[in-house]
Amino acid sequence: MIADLQPYPTMKDSGVPWLGAVPEHWEIRRLRNAVEMRVSNVDKHSKEGEVPVRLCNYLDVYKNDRIGAAMTFMRATATGDEIERFRLQTGDVLITKDSEAWNDIGVPALVDGSADDLVCGYHLALLRPFADRLLGGYLFRAMQSTAVAYQFHVGANGVTRYGLSHAAIKSIWLPVPPLPEQVAIVRFLDHVDRRIRRYIRAKQKLIKLLEEQKQVIIHRAVTRGLDPNVRLKPSGVEWLGDVPEHWEVRRNGRLFLQRNETGFGELPILEVSLKTGVRVRNFESSDRKQVMTDRDKYKRAATGDIAYNMMRMWQGAVGVAPTDGLISPAYVVAQPLPGTSSRYYARLFRTAAYMAEVDKCSRGIVKDRNRLYWEDFKRMPSCYPPPIEQVEIADAIEDACCRIDAGIHRVRQEMALLRELRARLIADVVTGKLDVRETAARLPDEREDPEPLDDVEDDSVAHEPAADLEPIPEEAEA
Repeated sequence: MIADLQPYPTMKDSGVPWLGAVPEHWEIRRLRNAVEMRVSNVDKHSKEGEVPVRLCNYLDVYKNDRIGAAMTFMRATATGDEIERFRLQTGDVLITKDSEAWNDIGVPALVDGSADDLVCGYHLALLRPFADRLLGGYLFRAMQSTAVAYQFHVGANGVTRYGLSHAAIKSIWLPVPPLPEQVAIVRFLDHVDRRIRRYIRAKQKLIKLLEEQKQVIIHRAVTRGLDPNVRLKPSGVEWLGDVPEHWEVRRNGRLFLQRNETGFGELPILEVSLKTGVRVRNFESSDRKQVMTDRDKYKRAATGDIAYNMMRMWQGAVGVAPTDGLISPAYVVAQPLPGTSSRYYARLFRTAAYMAEVDKCSRGIVKDRNRLYWEDFKRMPSCYPPPIEQVEIADAIEDACCRIDAGIHRVRQEMALLRELRARLIADVVTGKLDVRETAARLPDEREDPEPLDDVEDDSVAHEPAADLEPIPEEAEA
C-alpha cells in the first residue's frame, strides 16, 4: 500500500523555505486564517458559586491523541462564561502551549467526543477549525508533522520553562488542501496509524511476557538454586517456602553491616533507580537542574556495597554500587560481610516476594511515605546459599537476563522504526510529498478498536515526576 504511493503530478513553490514545493492546487495559510484560537484561563481550583466541570488538562493532551467524553478528567469549577467559551466540541484540536521542554510545545490531540461539562484547562490552546476551510482531523495530523511542529519549537520562548505567545501560535504556516482531499488524507493516515499501533501493542505485550519470564527465572534461581533436582526443606519463612536442603536462612544483620561514612566529597554521586539499580548520576543529561551544596554530608558507598532507597525499596529501588560513590543521606548503605555476594542479594531483594516483605516491614505515618530503616532491614530473614553457589547463581541470572534483554532490545528497535515510519509518512502526506487520494479511496471501512491503541511505553512518558527516585534532599536542589 505505502510502496504504491506516488508524488503529485504538478507542484508549485509554497513561498515558505522550510516547506518547499507543494501540490499546485493547495493553499498555504497562516493558522489565524484557518482556525479560531482560544487560550483557556480555567484553573484546577473549585470555587463556591461556580459550576462543576471536568477539566481536560495538559497531561490529558500530552498522553492521548484523542480526547473523548468517556475519559476520566479532573473535577473543578468554572463560570458560565468560561464554560461557554472553552467547552470542547468534536473536531477541536488542543495543543500544549507551555512546558518544561521546548520539544513538548505544540503537542496536539483531537477532540472526537464532547460533553456539556467538559472544558479546556490551563496551559492549553484550543484550535477550532473554520468549517469551510479545515477539518479537525487534518489539522491534528498537520500538527503532528515535523514541518509544523518545528515552527512551534522555534517559536517557544523561555529558559527553564518554555511557552508560546498567542501571536506565535497564530503565525504558524499550514499547508491546506481542498476539503475532499483532507478527508482522504485523514482516512489514509488514520488507517496506517491504526495498523502501526496494533503492531506496537502486540510488541509491548511480547516485552511484558519476556519481562515476566525474566522475573520467573530470577525468583527460581535465588530461592531454589540452579539444580532442578535438589532436595528441599522448609525454610521456616512463609514467603520463602521450601529451600535447598543445604542452604541456611540468616537475618540480614548477619550478612551486612551498615556503612555510615561521610566526608568523601570528591566521589561521584550515585542514584538508586527502580529499573537499573545503582548507577552514577549524569547531571549533564538530567532534566532536573541540581547542584550539590554539601557533598560531605553524603554517605560513601564502596564498590560492591548494597544501597537502597528507604522509601522505595518495596518497589525495587535497591542495587549494587558499581564504583565508590556518594549516596543520599536518605538512603541506606549495606556493606557485605565475607561470604555474602552483593550481586546475588541484589537479585533476591528485587523479587516480588521480597519486596512484599519489605513493604510489611517498613514504618511510617502514611503508607506511601513508609521507610525501611536499617534496624528493620537487618532483622529481615534471607536465604543463604554457600558463597560459591551465590556467585554461580548471580552469574547464571546475568547470563539469562542478558539474552532476554537482547531480545527486548530488538523488539524495542522494531517499535522505534515503526514510530519513525509513521512520523515520516505523516510529514510527507500533509506537506504534499505523497498523493494518497486513490489509495484512501480503496481502503476498507474500519471500526475503532475496542481497547485504546496506546503505544506509549511506561518509561517514555516525559516530564512526569520521577517515580524511580526519592525527591532530592534540600541540600541537593538548585
